[in-house]
Amino acid sequence: MEHRVVITGMGIYSGIGENLKDVTDSLYQGKSGIIFEQIRKEIGFRSALTGMVKDPDLKPFLSRRQRIGMHQPAMYAYMATKEAVENAGLDIDYLNKTETGLIYGNDSTAGSINETINKIREKKDTTLVGSGAIFQNMNCTVNMNISTIFKLKGINFTLSAACASGSHSIGMSYLLIKQGLQERVICGGAQEINPIAMGSFDGLGVFSAKESTPTKASRPFDRDRDGLIPGGGAATLVLESYESAINRGAPILGEIIGYGFSSNGDHLSNPNLDGQHRSLRMALKQAGINSNDVDYINAHATSTPIGDGIEAQAIYDVFGSKVAVSSTKSMTGHECWMAGASEIVYSMLMMQNKFIAPNINFENPDEITSKINIIAETREQNINTFLSNSFGFGGTNSSLIIKKYN
Repeated sequence: MEHRVVITGMGIYSGIGENLKDVTDSLYQGKSGIIFEQIRKEIGFRSALTGMVKDPDLKPFLSRRQRIGMHQPAMYAYMATKEAVENAGLDIDYLNKTETGLIYGNDSTAGSINETINKIREKKDTTLVGSGAIFQNMNCTVNMNISTIFKLKGINFTLSAACASGSHSIGMSYLLIKQGLQERVICGGAQEINPIAMGSFDGLGVFSAKESTPTKASRPFDRDRDGLIPGGGAATLVLESYESAINRGAPILGEIIGYGFSSNGDHLSNPNLDGQHRSLRMALKQAGINSNDVDYINAHATSTPIGDGIEAQAIYDVFGSKVAVSSTKSMTGHECWMAGASEIVYSMLMMQNKFIAPNINFENPDEITSKINIIAETREQNINTFLSNSFGFGGTNSSLIIKKYN
């Protein structure tokens, strides 16, 4: 027996807001969270632009013992998960007595590793590093911290898939619930924003150089796009079987109906049209819908010349020219390991509030991006079904389809 999979909670901690309400306002207003950070220039960055996310103060919520193993990814994830769990009407006592899984997307802990290495070199005594360092440094830091804080008893692993990590974490949680292997799974994605985490990425020369106009620099699909801007934070969703949600009287926010995935099997960093076609078509086939049933696409589009063009062509090939398209990365920058989860939250907020967030800074299309219907200004519109794309280094592709719950 296959189960319907619904979304019963969500939470967000990002550069455009630290909770669902503030993020909704930013999306509607087309408000950018991108800044120029001087420290990046001082340590040799080609581009000092970033989506800024401050470290939260966890002292009101967690003991020192609970905080000691947390660095940026886990800190951000805690804030997003706290909101998602509350949003879903769950509490720790209930989670402790029932089986709830955790699959979270994360692909780096560079900031904490750098701090640990520096302490070892300075002190020349590993016993002075601190007992929390090992838990901060491991790639599964989010899962270790969140699962213990919230007393989770189900499946527990970290999903690492570059910039598709957050999306695949939702997709895998969906499959487990659909197959009856889990009743409920908390899932999402986290991304650290400290400069150390982004140094080698900046070294590839793929970040925007428009430092004099930070809020105008991220220009997905625009003819004058010159590179992405890194962002970060965390986004969490609570997924449940339809039966579980109904039995506990949970709020049902939406239903996941399709998950498409593929691997390019080609280049380490370049996108691939065939791989995107296969991911999109698989999602539609699994959802049992036609391309014209999709009202909105939250594009992966990161503001790179090649990547945006490939995705625009893939969208045109599969969906044609009418479906509304925007990239929220125009406001947030590229949230990397978090993006596939945060963009589901952003799109869910649009669905709930009946609008499409703008692809800000889209002023002039190029030959390829002119083929699709890019929404440059906030549009009031009912969204019954949306699709979200996430594509990552190594050629990993993920497409999720969510519909409004009726």
